[in-house]
Amino acid sequence: MLFSMKVITQEPATIIKNLEEVTNEPGIHHYWLELATNTYGYPVLVPLIVMQGKSKGPTLGLTAALHGNELNGIPMIHRLIENIDFQKLKGRIIAIPGINAISILMNERRFIDEEDLNRNFPGKEAGNESQQYVYKIAKNILPAFDFHIDMHTASFGRINTLYVRADFKSDTLKMMAKLQQPDIILNSPSPSSPNASTWTIRGEAGFYGIPSITVEYGNPQVYQPELIQRGYLGIRNTLSWLKMYDEQMISDLKDEAVYCKKSYWIYMKEGGFLEVLVDLNQKIEQGQKIAIVKNGFGQILNEYHAPESGIIIGKSTNPANMSGGRIIHLGILY
Repeated sequence: MLFSMKVITQEPATIIKNLEEVTNEPGIHHYWLELATNTYGYPVLVPLIVMQGKSKGPTLGLTAALHGNELNGIPMIHRLIENIDFQKLKGRIIAIPGINAISILMNERRFIDEEDLNRNFPGKEAGNESQQYVYKIAKNILPAFDFHIDMHTASFGRINTLYVRADFKSDTLKMMAKLQQPDIILNSPSPSSPNASTWTIRGEAGFYGIPSITVEYGNPQVYQPELIQRGYLGIRNTLSWLKMYDEQMISDLKDEAVYCKKSYWIYMKEGGFLEVLVDLNQKIEQGQKIAIVKNGFGQILNEYHAPESGIIIGKSTNPANMSGGRIIHLGILY
């Protein structure tokens, strides 16, 4: 049997330290952006794609995989770049398909110091590993955006619907959320202070006056073709709405999302083997049984019921849990 091998030649990419170094020439441009240096003193680089249109317009920023196991956003960016004609583009797309370079290589969610990068903004110039990394994101990347979509998934042991977090006080953010055509849109007010424990890259972008939404696209450490296509189309909707790439009438889009005023996780009171009885996007009633927990002998330790009516945004897929394990992420409808 004969085997053939196709050799793919990678185009060279320029190493840069901030987005002020990118070109304004129309076309698709590849860069390696330095966000840290490793033990050998060598730059830690993330891939940066700049699509510059021939006409003036806003800049849409796309960041994927701030958590290293949240990969669905990466092929969405690849698909977008493959299918957009820069000669018809007005403005600029700046896309980072894999912003947490360290954790992606390790197949880990958290950073090398076991910190959650999305809980370390705004970072510190002379802080620890995570703080310095996000400081460079905050100072060297975000200010280049006019609008921003941050692309996430569930974490290990959990699954998500396609849902969006946005602050409903802003009509712009609410519209950006709607354009993604998600299953659920969750009102998620931005914290008022950078020192808040809930301060994220979305909050940091808002601090710069950049409209930013967080989109959760399904499950961790996998590519999900249906959600990737939906996410890609949501970004295309956003480009059309921003008049960066006119293709369709946004007014024709159906808004079939379920709107939630708040959400929270329900946790196990005891350890055991968990069986979740409800599905993603399922609407449930107060008092409805949602889960059973058994011990190692198969004896029922507890049955969990919904504390109030709502919809299942996410749920645990890991049967083995100690006390405090997650059961469901419950959204409360308006």
